[in-house]
Amino acid sequence: MKPTLLILAAGMASRYGSMKQIDGFGPNGETIIDYSIYDAIKAGFGKVVFIIKEEFVENFKAIFEPKLAGKIETDYVFQNFDLKQFGIEEEIYREKPWGTAHAILSGRNAIKEPFCVINADDYYGFDAFKKMVDFLENEATDSQYSIIGYELGKTLSEFGAVSRGVCKVDENGNLEEIVERTKIYPKGDAIVYEEDDKEYPLAFETPVSMNFWGFTPAVFKITENLFKAFAMANKDKPKAEFFIPLIGENLVKSKTADFKVIPTSNKWFGVTYKEDKPYVQDCINQLVKDGTYPESLWN
Repeated sequence: MKPTLLILAAGMASRYGSMKQIDGFGPNGETIIDYSIYDAIKAGFGKVVFIIKEEFVENFKAIFEPKLAGKIETDYVFQNFDLKQFGIEEEIYREKPWGTAHAILSGRNAIKEPFCVINADDYYGFDAFKKMVDFLENEATDSQYSIIGYELGKTLSEFGAVSRGVCKVDENGNLEEIVERTKIYPKGDAIVYEEDDKEYPLAFETPVSMNFWGFTPAVFKITENLFKAFAMANKDKPKAEFFIPLIGENLVKSKTADFKVIPTSNKWFGVTYKEDKPYVQDCINQLVKDGTYPESLWN
């Protein structure tokens, strides 16, 4: 059974100002998601599941169904605020969705095979998808998961400091911990992160997480239990978010599962602010010019 691609596309995109998940960046208006799915099909994924808000389902179907029909199976699941589905009867006020790890739970009834999770607004590159397919088909077990590790120097922004999950890897290539560094930027020929008004160096090749994770369906029950505990512990914090690294951190510390850090030399780029759009368009145009992608992706 071919693995599934789970795309996190339910974010509010408040800093971007519009639905960046379906904004056009390619020569013919292709979204970043289009390039991810194109690479995923080429790599050997058999299904794509979109996690979206229910009110956007017709938008997504109109954009993606004509392109993907006959190429890959598609499904749509909805991230919502309903806690009763997890056995939580208490009403908890929220200002925003519960976060990326909660979003994964939305796919628990749609996915029965090994799968990976990616962000809708990030470009990951074919190498990462191919390596993930190989892992999911040949190595993944309920106690062996994975994460794609990007070289820090290939994930920086020209528009300011970035936050990155810096991965500490053991001698077997497994994740020991992820430390979120919230202010990383180039300085001269070096890369530094800032903490308590001091600067500390980071190597160009330092592996970082860009939210590209590989799991088996066993992770759903684990995540549900973690989420119920998180929701109750944060019921008075309407902005608290349950992120995917919290799953990884719990499983690694409890020795429930290992996470293989799979290195890729691909350049990553993504879109957070409106100002990122021209840069992302330039990156995609260059990939088309280099022959990585056809000018018209689906024709």
